[in-house]
Amino acid sequence: MNPALPRPPLVSASGSGDWPADRVAEARAVIADVAHHSDHLIRLASHVLAQHGEGEEEREDARRLLLILDDRRPLRARRSDDDDAEVRR
Repeated sequence: MNPALPRPPLVSASGSGDWPADRVAEARAVIADVAHHSDHLIRLASHVLAQHGEGEEEREDARRLLLILDDRRPLRARRSDDDDAEVRR
């Protein structure tokens, strides 16, 4: 058996090493250009901002966007996702 190869250190794309801030910046970029991103990616970005946004206003806006996205989805898809979430618990 060969020994494991050394892994390079995990560094964010910006090189700053501050990956949470990088994820928030990416989420903001997705939200700023919603017309060119899928609902799934927008939903992920909204979850990031709802949890880690800088101010209460940004977090509340992200929660509202999640509500809008949920209203756009067919009921069958929402029910399926809810069932999957319960299975994972």
